[in-house]
Amino acid sequence: MAANGLPLARITPAQRAVTLDDGPRRMLTPREKAAVIVRYLLGEGTALPLTQLPDPMQAALAEQMGAMRLVDRQTLDQVVQDFMAELDQVGLAFPGGLEGALSVMDGHISQTAASRLRRKAGVSAKGDPWERLVGLPAEKLVPVIEDEAVEVAAVILSKLPVPRAAEILGRLPGEKARRIAYAVSLTGNTDPETVRRIGLAVLGQMDSQPPRAFDRDPVERVGAILNISAAATREAVLQGLEDADAGFAEQVRRAIFTWPHVPARISPRDIPKIIRIVDQAQLVTAIAFAQGRPEFEATGEFILTNISQRMAQGIREEVATRGRIKEKDGEEAMNAIIGAIRTLEASGEVVMIQPEED
Repeated sequence: MAANGLPLARITPAQRAVTLDDGPRRMLTPREKAAVIVRYLLGEGTALPLTQLPDPMQAALAEQMGAMRLVDRQTLDQVVQDFMAELDQVGLAFPGGLEGALSVMDGHISQTAASRLRRKAGVSAKGDPWERLVGLPAEKLVPVIEDEAVEVAAVILSKLPVPRAAEILGRLPGEKARRIAYAVSLTGNTDPETVRRIGLAVLGQMDSQPPRAFDRDPVERVGAILNISAAATREAVLQGLEDADAGFAEQVRRAIFTWPHVPARISPRDIPKIIRIVDQAQLVTAIAFAQGRPEFEATGEFILTNISQRMAQGIREEVATRGRIKEKDGEEAMNAIIGAIRTLEASGEVVMIQPEED
């Protein structure tokens, strides 16, 4: 019988093994076995994500490794064999914790359900909050940074990838952007725990906000609807909006992009990209309808000027043979081209020129 009452036949060599300078062999604890495995993998140059472990577990592992000295080869071989045998028995591994589960299920459950779970469980004190924050788009982080103190905003920008930090800085008011940029120079001595707590606080603030039913704000949604509405309908709605809320109406007017706005908002080099995804019959109809209408004709000429001369000549010949275009057909053709531009803008192939602020 062993000292702990277990039959010796049931004790593996790894359990009986000890460090060489401890004298007689004794049972190896699970913590010691873990230290052996970690030391072996680190010695082989393996990158271990030990930072994902809870802080107390990291501390316990480091203390155990500090208390150990030499391990004989037989012990090492047996510990590794036992470890590999346990790995072979694993059929499925879960991430552990709500945040890990939500990361795995990202894209498979609704944002409403995910936000509700985060609010119910609270912000996890485990793990690195910046793993989530660095993946958030700029439009979600800008409102948070605008409301935060300059020092906190500087820490947030310092942790983000440089391109996203630059994008956010460009969206902030000039004076605040300058103050935050200067505050970044003062973050050199910020300790990691403070940075982590800032990340947890920002996540808590974002998770506590109720989920939005719509991805775009009201101005963008109204503008998108009016973009493809008939001109008479669009003007009537805008007039009604001005009577009810002049400020909102002005924002909607800036968000609207219609046929007359093409020369001022679209770069000439992007016209060939747009024409490639537009049905030529619709293009001919739109340009024919624009002929003789001062508010529309300039856009037709802008398009013809910025495509190949051969194609432009062919379109002009077709326009010349067309008779009178009904207003409904003309507006549908122009809206089809506007829709193509919006599609290319959404995919990033076309960048629209923003109207200048007054």
